Amino acid sequence: MSRAGKIARRSFLIGSAAIAGGVAFGIWRYRDTGPNPLLAELPEGGAALTPYVMIDGEGVTVIAPRAEMGQGVQSALAMLVAEELDLPWDQVKIDHGPPAVVYYNGAVVAEGLPFASTDQGILARNARAFGDVVSKFMSLQLTGGSSSMVDGFDKMRKAGAAARAVLIEAAAKQAGVPAKGLKTEGGAVVLPDGTRKPYTALAAACAGIAPPADPPLKPRQDWTLIGKPVQRRDMVAKCTGTARYGIDMALPGMVYATVRTSPRFGAGIKRLDTKKAEAARGVKMVVPVEDGFGVIADNTWRAFQAADLVEVEWEPAPYAADSAALFKQVAASFTEARRDSRFKDAGDVDTALAGADVVEAEYRIPFLAHAPLEPMNATVKLGKDRLDIWVGTQIPLQVVASAAALSGLSGDNIHVHVLPIGGSFGRRLEDDYIRQAVEVAQSVPGVPVKMTWQREEDMTHDFCRPLAMARGRGAVAGGKVTALDLGIAAPSVTASQMGRLGIPAAGPDTAIVAGAWDQPFAIPAYRVSGYRVPDMPPVSSWRSVGASGNGFFHESFLDELIHAAGADPLAERLRLVTDPASRAVLEAVGKMSGWGATLPKGKGRGLAFTLSFGVPAAEVVEVTDTPDGIRIDKVWVAAEVGAVIDPVNIEAQMTGGVVWGLGHAMGAEITFAGGEIEQTNFDSYPAMRLRQCPVIEAKALQTSDKLRGIGEPAVPPAAPALANAIFAATGKRIRQLPLNREVTFL
Repeated sequence: MSRAGKIARRSFLIGSAAIAGGVAFGIWRYRDTGPNPLLAELPEGGAALTPYVMIDGEGVTVIAPRAEMGQGVQSALAMLVAEELDLPWDQVKIDHGPPAVVYYNGAVVAEGLPFASTDQGILARNARAFGDVVSKFMSLQLTGGSSSMVDGFDKMRKAGAAARAVLIEAAAKQAGVPAKGLKTEGGAVVLPDGTRKPYTALAAACAGIAPPADPPLKPRQDWTLIGKPVQRRDMVAKCTGTARYGIDMALPGMVYATVRTSPRFGAGIKRLDTKKAEAARGVKMVVPVEDGFGVIADNTWRAFQAADLVEVEWEPAPYAADSAALFKQVAASFTEARRDSRFKDAGDVDTALAGADVVEAEYRIPFLAHAPLEPMNATVKLGKDRLDIWVGTQIPLQVVASAAALSGLSGDNIHVHVLPIGGSFGRRLEDDYIRQAVEVAQSVPGVPVKMTWQREEDMTHDFCRPLAMARGRGAVAGGKVTALDLGIAAPSVTASQMGRLGIPAAGPDTAIVAGAWDQPFAIPAYRVSGYRVPDMPPVSSWRSVGASGNGFFHESFLDELIHAAGADPLAERLRLVTDPASRAVLEAVGKMSGWGATLPKGKGRGLAFTLSFGVPAAEVVEVTDTPDGIRIDKVWVAAEVGAVIDPVNIEAQMTGGVVWGLGHAMGAEITFAGGEIEQTNFDSYPAMRLRQCPVIEAKALQTSDKLRGIGEPAVPPAAPALANAIFAATGKRIRQLPLNREVTFL
């Protein structure tokens, strides 16, 4: 062998060893669960059996490490543990727990991968598995993307089963009998002679017993909680007004603050005069924060009033100043230079359209605000070597990182107490308001500060759902849809949102085309292209993200093509659909609604289907065209969820998604003038009124073996189903949202 060959061979061997060592280390890091975060602050006599189960003399506490925003996630996660632990539901206590890597969300990355949920090929499966690895190494303890139950279904059941094994072993050792003959029921270990040892009496005996890594789980037929209707553990407090959210936080010696920053995103301060505010009653000080100022006072109202007295002139906006100009930028982005993706490209679209009478249409959707009922707020206390933050957030570990960067303290000295949230819809995936609260608290060390945004600050500083446009071209022949070419132009939610959090976002943004490119229809010539609009006002995740608008684009245009073909909307979708679960959903909603029945004059029904977050969902909306406007009479919605944890909560999430989708489609929009958001409160950003809410019938199917989340999938079909119903009742095809630009709603 030549010297060069020997060197090459030696380099290969050394390199291979290094790579193998790196892989081995990576595997070890991935499999290592890390320390149990509950051990740091255990109550006296308590035992943390796993990171998800803590027992003391007062009872069993289940750690449900996802943000509770009204969607019932913490009760659902706790049900999974209680099922395997044989713990009666009325004995369950629930806590969010501390921020910790062990609570990472391994399912959330999958939604951003360029693989349709119906793709079960080896590459897609491996990519999803790798997404779990990425989530862990990036410490993504995150609530969002309808992923909490997908991530937690096995994790939480294994946590309950592991805790049960520890309790059995502890009881066996305490009683001096073999563990094999013991069983559990009703929150106790039962010895062979019938003696019951309550879990609470075994806490001390559990010390030093390692939980099994992969305990056996109950078979589905033995479930006693999962799939049964139960009362959510937070229901009584919410119904009696005793629930405590972030905005209800109170600490001894607390002061109160509010913050103002430029309503022109990214613009700085030209001139600032705080003299009048500083002289106002109850004001303690006016302090600087990034791109703005904060006011500290002896109550929140006085802080609000003083903030209005600050004389400030802001720099101009670094983007087009009004909505018309912003939409022009969107329209100008339908170019090859701005093309971001083409994940769907089946058949020869150009040839199919060249020899046909082409159906063309353009659609648009506006910016939309999250507008949660509880405005942004956080309570912060900065000590000499400790920082405490009480807040409603969906990203607790990111909050720790941001607070560490601001305060100079290590993450170990930052304690985030995650509180129930009074609405989010994605808004609390941001940490801007928390960083501001930390900045304000730095001006009064040792004093707890409760920072609350005014409603107007909340509305005008929201990171909105992006505006977008779609251009569709299609063809039909022989009563069938034969070609569909859809281009969608929108700003990148991923790049905007992840950029603010300091997380790199590379490659095409699937959110631009989500809910359009991945639809399970076998149209012979079928293409969906995404076009990335240059930076404009910052945008963020909004309930169902890209699918929220793309469902309207795709299903409105598909409905136009079906009408042009002279086909039935349900029959043609059933002919085209390729996914069995999606077919079952379409069939179910058709049966529920009695699709095809003859309707009286002035009534119309619209059908829409969207596969999003792995969940096929279909809706039928029935409307009546009256002399005074459109009345929405009834909605039928069906979705495939794989397994129902709590049927009552599933129905609530599905009906809530319908109301959310319809209400925003009817009359909600965010517009810009002078670089600023024009809508400042609920009077100019209307939601669906109680009198407008239709009867809603919901059905959750369980035909597949893959559990899915249901917080968002009922949203995307709502707007197109309503628009299609209006067309059926009036003959008027509406291609822009909100719909009240062209019709009146009763």
